[in-house]
Amino acid sequence: MTEVPVLEGFRLRLRPPQRSDMMVLFGWYNDPETVAPFDRFTIDSFEDFETAVAGAPTDPHSLAPRFVVERKADGKVLGFVGHYQAHPVLEITDVWYVLAIPDERGKGYGTESVGLLVDYLFHSQNLARVGATCDVQNLPSAKLLERLGFRHEGTLRAALYHHATWHDVLVFGVRYRF
Repeated sequence: MTEVPVLEGFRLRLRPPQRSDMMVLFGWYNDPETVAPFDRFTIDSFEDFETAVAGAPTDPHSLAPRFVVERKADGKVLGFVGHYQAHPVLEITDVWYVLAIPDERGKGYGTESVGLLVDYLFHSQNLARVGATCDVQNLPSAKLLERLGFRHEGTLRAALYHHATWHDVLVFGVRYRF
């Protein structure tokens, strides 16, 4: 089994999900107000979610949370982040992120957590590029990526179906920067 490290930032810690986190993560992962505004949404069973989280460290295609975003000052869990191989042939690793508590958004936690994840990926894997996608209407996500040096590489037209309509998706990428 691949060991998931703990990543330390200025205000945040990214750590592997623990058993004690599972119910809150499961609730956020299955809450349409948390994940569905800009993404497709399906409800998993708790058992399937636990299995996916446990298998994520060894499954490069897993969309399950790989890290919990925890504030260092008080240990409060703010959300989760992950990464996955986004294409079966191309050497593309994408990151994704959810800052689940609305009152904690806009404070730089998303930028810090995604920055920690991207730095970890560049230092732990042989990557020349890390990517991310977001719904064209998700301006906070696009701005977060741009703050981290991601560049808008293109737009996939009608690439994601949710809320009974097709949505355009912005494609971002950042090259190894160290």
